[in-house]
Amino acid sequence: MTSEQDLIPLRSTHSIAVVFGVGAAIGVLGGMIGLGGAEFRLPLLISLFGFAALSAVILNKAVSLVVVLAALPARLAAVSPGEMAGHWTVAVNLLAGSLLGAWVGATWAVRMRSSTLYRVLAALMVFMAAALLFTHLGTVESLALPLRAQVPIGVAAGFGIGVVAAIMGVAGGELLIPTIVLLFALDIKTAGSLSLLVSLPTMLVAFARYSRDGSFAVLSTNRRFTLVMIAGSVAGAVLGGLLLGVFPELVLIPVLSVILLASAVKLARHD
Repeated sequence: MTSEQDLIPLRSTHSIAVVFGVGAAIGVLGGMIGLGGAEFRLPLLISLFGFAALSAVILNKAVSLVVVLAALPARLAAVSPGEMAGHWTVAVNLLAGSLLGAWVGATWAVRMRSSTLYRVLAALMVFMAAALLFTHLGTVESLALPLRAQVPIGVAAGFGIGVVAAIMGVAGGELLIPTIVLLFALDIKTAGSLSLLVSLPTMLVAFARYSRDGSFAVLSTNRRFTLVMIAGSVAGAVLGGLLLGVFPELVLIPVLSVILLASAVKLARHD
């Protein structure tokens, strides 16, 4: 179980400039590879700003939720409503698993011992680093599965993604996009838009579950911190989106993966 100390929300004393700057930097990093950057934000909430693991996850989830909402109009504008409507079954298939996975993942997170949660987060960061390398530097091609296999595998994949997204406080796009391409043979652009339609309700379910826990008070205790971090993250994501493709992925992705791995090591050693 989460320790009593972790249920007492820490009030951040960092300046607005530092919080905004960190949020913006993370947003730029994520935006340059077409993601929100939540996996990079989480370790900094713990190591730099000093939040306990569960509080950091809840803060990360709150920021990620707004970043996804801000990105939704641009993503939907990139793919026509008619094209999106033609793939509604894909979203429903994944949501059938991800909504339950989000609730289960958030439940596990609030019930874990703090020391266990740090190690789980470290392991998931290693997993995210591998997913980042596979998605951006590997070849993601459809598995050409028959419909009778697509549906149950899609539900199972959605469940797993929902669990991971809830425990880390991320949107899960880095996992949803390659899953949609692999299972449903859609292009990356369409997969990116569909991933937002899946991740948004999935995040809301996890957020609702976290709201039942005492650590949720970290948001009201750190209202200014949260709002400034959101503003910086959204601004950074927009700037990062404009820089998309400016830096070669062969250089950028390995660097970001190393950052995730270094963060994983640090979290694994956290007391």
